[in-house]
Amino acid sequence: MTDFHETRFPLDISLNGRGGPERRTDVVTLGSNRESRNARWAHSRRRYEAGYGVKSLAQLAAVIEFFEERRGRLFGFRWRDRADFSSARSGGAVSASDQTLGVGDGARTQFQLLKTYGESFAPYARVIAKPVADSVRVAVSGVEKTRGVDFGVDASSGVVTFAPSAAPPTGAAVTVGFLFDVPARFDADYLEIDVSSFEAGAIPKIPIIEIVP
Repeated sequence: MTDFHETRFPLDISLNGRGGPERRTDVVTLGSNRESRNARWAHSRRRYEAGYGVKSLAQLAAVIEFFEERRGRLFGFRWRDRADFSSARSGGAVSASDQTLGVGDGARTQFQLLKTYGESFAPYARVIAKPVADSVRVAVSGVEKTRGVDFGVDASSGVVTFAPSAAPPTGAAVTVGFLFDVPARFDADYLEIDVSSFEAGAIPKIPIIEIVP
């Protein structure tokens, strides 16, 4: 993303923000009173309100500085979603077996990071484009590989690349674990901030929206 800055929104603010995934579904009530539902979006999109995380004038100033450097909605950035930033389930530690990326064929060397939600009915695979590079752990057929020797990861795209000599053999399961950020941008070119109201306890509105890879 040429219009993306590989920098993270102030962590102390984002971890106290609010928001989550959004989907777009058309629901039509038929003459029989039954429903017809159709998903307009193949992928969810997350929205956040960063204003809840601003607790001081110093934090507010940091947001204004960050907003100005991003030129409002022009440049994207990394956002840490406190509720969903790890490949592990239920807040567990990251392991190389958290998520399955695919199966080797002896020649394929590149795999896109994914996080799968659900497993019984209609699992959803979400593309992870902004991993924390140092956190990525990879295993092939249950054997963990060495980053920098057997594989590398592009932290700006989420693509794992194996060395030619370490390409996963045919039928070998490729699994991975990682921490990640959400590619996001401001959802407004204007921040309406009333400092006097803020000092009285009002929360400034700082809308953030996910950039879907």
